[in-house]
Amino acid sequence: MKWIDALHETGVHPRRTRVLAEAASAFLPRNARVLDVGCGDGLFALTLSKLRPDLRIEGAEAFPRAACRIPVVAFDGSHLPFPSGSFEACLLIDVLHHADEPAALLAEASRVGSGRVIIKDHLREGIAAGACLRFMDVVGNRRHGVALPFRYFNSDEWEQMFTKCNLGAVSRNPVGNLYPFPANLVFGRGLNFVALLQAKPAAA
Repeated sequence: MKWIDALHETGVHPRRTRVLAEAASAFLPRNARVLDVGCGDGLFALTLSKLRPDLRIEGAEAFPRAACRIPVVAFDGSHLPFPSGSFEACLLIDVLHHADEPAALLAEASRVGSGRVIIKDHLREGIAAGACLRFMDVVGNRRHGVALPFRYFNSDEWEQMFTKCNLGAVSRNPVGNLYPFPANLVFGRGLNFVALLQAKPAAA
């Protein structure tokens, strides 16, 4: 597996990070303070900050890495140690399918992110989707000690989670071209999406 890990780090991770940073950039307001929940090594946040130098990005991580590229605070994976509305937006980039309680973490992101959450995650739909997603998870996360519950959601399950958290999808789009050819033919076929979620107004 070492050669696969090396290929992922040099040929997949940087490209995937750049594509996702470009997608997320369009959803963030100017001069925003942003929290990247589950920031990992901080490469995504660093790449995004180079695209958008007006942003102030901080990280929260259940398993902080010594070489993280951005300022990061540890959290327990469920409760974010910030007052409500501390940020203008929260990022959850391939995080929720690892969480013990994904809806609870999404609600926390909404709470501290002023009701604006950008998520990128997987969609369990199509032929052999579950098997492909499990392989992707193992290659991308096993060596970092990230929890791998192999729990992925379909469109209806995502919508139910959004509704439970009182969030509506302002925009939700598939993300393609994440991987180099020919890997994109297998792993980029509608298995990934990015969405801008916004808290719904309170009922009168």
